[in-house]
Amino acid sequence: MTTSIVAEDTPKARKREQWGWYWYDFANSGFQTTVITVFLGPYLTALAEKAAGGENGFVAFLGFDMRAKAYFSAIVTISVVLQIIVMPVAGALADHTGRKKELLGLFAYLGAAATLCFYFVAGDAYVLGGALFVTANVAFGAAMVVYNSFLPQIAGADERDAVSSRGWGFGYLGGFLLLAVNLYLYQRSGIEEGLAVRISLASAGLWWALFTVIPMLRLRNRPVEGHDATVAQAVGGSFRQLGRTVAGLRHYPRTLHFLLAYLIYNDGVQTVISFSATYADQELDLGKDVQITAILMVQFVAFGGALLLGWLGSRFGTKRTVLASLVVWTGVVGVAYFLEKGAAVQFYAIAFLIAIVLGGTQALSRSLYSLVIPPGREAEYFSLFEVSDKGSALLGSLTLTVALQITDSYRVAILSLMIFFVLGFALLVAVNLPRAVREAGNEAPAHL
Repeated sequence: MTTSIVAEDTPKARKREQWGWYWYDFANSGFQTTVITVFLGPYLTALAEKAAGGENGFVAFLGFDMRAKAYFSAIVTISVVLQIIVMPVAGALADHTGRKKELLGLFAYLGAAATLCFYFVAGDAYVLGGALFVTANVAFGAAMVVYNSFLPQIAGADERDAVSSRGWGFGYLGGFLLLAVNLYLYQRSGIEEGLAVRISLASAGLWWALFTVIPMLRLRNRPVEGHDATVAQAVGGSFRQLGRTVAGLRHYPRTLHFLLAYLIYNDGVQTVISFSATYADQELDLGKDVQITAILMVQFVAFGGALLLGWLGSRFGTKRTVLASLVVWTGVVGVAYFLEKGAAVQFYAIAFLIAIVLGGTQALSRSLYSLVIPPGREAEYFSLFEVSDKGSALLGSLTLTVALQITDSYRVAILSLMIFFVLGFALLVAVNLPRAVREAGNEAPAHL
């Protein structure tokens, strides 16, 4: 894989490109909040139940009879499997052709177009809705791989943390603003509920497409070795490099140990996020207004929570702070099992706890990972981390699907996710991080 370097740009040119980069996080966060977190799960589940003739009915799915209430988690599982396949291809094309801006635009606008088409998903068209979601989510993941690969080119090592954090914060702002508009549309516009949901879903596609124009104007490609490679050569070369990186992990067993721990507990994190709206709607009988206002609160609190966990990490140690956050996640899932139907205050309390640990768990985990990878090979190892991160919801969504299929209980399904946090905690406890850092050729910080 080609190693990216920061071009010798003027400070003004670098700032201009960095601001363009921030705007893509602003553009795509509406898909994460409005589509995945709030509206689509309950809406597709309702369409599937309508087609099944009731909430306990079955729908045809890939030649099988599936409970309608398990349909959305099954669709998420399929989209994640395809993400794992497509994301290395996206990285291959970006690294070996040098046409990152064009690829970012291709995947972003494919995802935005599929999201816009949610407007036409009505009646019992659950199959169309599932196909559009798979397309949009796969494109979303592929675009994020290309988007993240710009960071080493637009920011030097001494400013990379700040640039990355600003982009992340800008994304929270974008997700909050669009969701606030959709909250007004859903609650106060007087529009029929189904139509309001379809407009909200489609608005995320419009938002995504509109604000992607800014990075398309400001980001630029850099020449890379092998830019004249064919698509087949680019894809093949990237998969060979990924294979060499995976094989090389045997020389860094504690790095592999940490990556496995992260994959498991992050699986739980991602699944709780994607399943929360469906759980609130189907099991707790909470309306969209409660769900949306809870997510709006999360958008505010999560950024401050990440800063808080970052401060705790510098004071008490990063590993201890991540472990403490996993204890909170375990408690959140356990308490969610006992939430009373219609208890909005209880749901808000759970959402607040999630917001406190949400950003910090992932940000501190990324920081730890950066210490246990060999210097000079960051791009290779972070490509593996990206596949683990984006593909980590596979086991969680599959666990939900199986639990719902067998027990027909949302409460048992949410409780089943506890295993990811417990197992992830145990694996992380067992990692000798100071030794992992030294084996990778790095110097261990004072508070690890």
